Amino acid sequence: MNKKLILITFFLLQLVRTSGQSKEQLIDNFFSALVKNQQFSGNVLVVDNDNIVYERSFGFSDHITKAPNTPDVNFPIASISKIFTATAILQLKEKGLLKITDPVTEYLPGFPYPEIKIIHLLSHTSGLPPYNAFFDKEKKENPDKVFTNKDFLPGVIANQQPLVYQPGEKGNYDNINYLILALIVEKVSGKSYEKYIEKNILKLAGMKETRLFPLPEQFNRPEIKKFAFPHIYLHLYDDKPVKSNSIPYVREYWRSYAFRGFADYVSTIRDLWKFDKALYDNTLLKQETLEEAFVPVKLNNGKNNPDEFGLGWEIEKDSTMGKLVYHSGAAMGLSSNILRNITRHQTVILFDNAHFNAHENATKVMMLLNSKKVNMPQKSIAKIYGNILYNKGAAEARETLETLKKDTLNYYLSENEMNALGYDFMGNSNPYHLPEKHFYKQAIETFKTNTNLFPDSWNAYDSYAEALLKDGQKDEAIKIYQKSIELNPDNKNGKKVLEGLLTKQKN
Repeated sequence: MNKKLILITFFLLQLVRTSGQSKEQLIDNFFSALVKNQQFSGNVLVVDNDNIVYERSFGFSDHITKAPNTPDVNFPIASISKIFTATAILQLKEKGLLKITDPVTEYLPGFPYPEIKIIHLLSHTSGLPPYNAFFDKEKKENPDKVFTNKDFLPGVIANQQPLVYQPGEKGNYDNINYLILALIVEKVSGKSYEKYIEKNILKLAGMKETRLFPLPEQFNRPEIKKFAFPHIYLHLYDDKPVKSNSIPYVREYWRSYAFRGFADYVSTIRDLWKFDKALYDNTLLKQETLEEAFVPVKLNNGKNNPDEFGLGWEIEKDSTMGKLVYHSGAAMGLSSNILRNITRHQTVILFDNAHFNAHENATKVMMLLNSKKVNMPQKSIAKIYGNILYNKGAAEARETLETLKKDTLNYYLSENEMNALGYDFMGNSNPYHLPEKHFYKQAIETFKTNTNLFPDSWNAYDSYAEALLKDGQKDEAIKIYQKSIELNPDNKNGKKVLEGLLTKQKN
């Protein structure tokens, strides 16, 4: 009888091990496909009931020098820093030093919005405009000025702006809310924001690899040891990213706006896991406080705010795997995510220093961890097509597109991506304020190809006509606008442009 029990126990243990290996392999297959498709460069940690299921690093911390990402590389966690700020506010609440229903004016005298309460800031429902709305005028007059938290309250008082909406009426995610919360932390605690976080969060959680590293320094120091530099693919047709700090506009923006409280920390995957564990074992906050934080804050009309924000945390609407809470971080050339399944005690921590899809990928990993089906990553035909068109010409680009279209297992074709690629070639979008580039020949080829691929799309024809017009091909543009309007008689802008062209043609 004892031998039978031993055998049964042995086989059950083997089954558990096999199951764990299976999930690990599924997750590894997922990331291997992402990396192969140039869709991931970073670190990932997957934990199930305090056991590491998966931990790996991919890609480069510096794509120029080819320095690899490693588990101990410091990653900018961007807005994940906000959960440190929220935790600080909730700790002060537990100590009875503030109430989240208190108006901000109680702690920051002169703050010109008496209707805004701390809870509005925590849940991004304050209605405040972005902080640059208060300072852009002064920045224009004094380009060398560097704005810090000390400048914030005087600047807001001196240049009061109208609210976007009444507090609690709607919701919109904005850094300004957490900048103000950081000021409240300093006012109530009597300590600097950095020292408060260091003593009451990082030290308590045993986080020795997490530190405040202000954004101006992140983007303005060319050499930093053991640091994952943010990288950007400037165009859809690029096959290599550039360092974000190589772009003058990016450097200048973060040099000018040196505000803190919302995106200032760098960390490692293992150190963020320590923070995660400190939440689970209530080292940082009481369980009742956490439960309150993980409930979406209601709007004035009684409905959940649109982003399902609680007190510093966002809550997933889909609860089929359990209650999922998370916070993402993103900046120019990076994304990060901490996703916690508090029902099943599972956590996914993910950093990526070249893409903006950390939350999407973390969610898929959580699905794999819970035996949910996830489609394997596919490569974008539009991006491959664009790269070949730019580097080798139209004939080879068309030939490659026709070949890849047949491989629907590994490649996908998107009308919207092809459309975006066309506008990218046109040079319509220049978010980084770089010298303008206009490749009208490639844009026309891309839009024309898109109409062949999606012949029933009025928008594809409308974009094609716009490119022809930009290139001075007015007669051909008229024909294509007419085709677009034939497919969509409600294309008002197309009708307006066509009318103008026909009038000029008559004259």
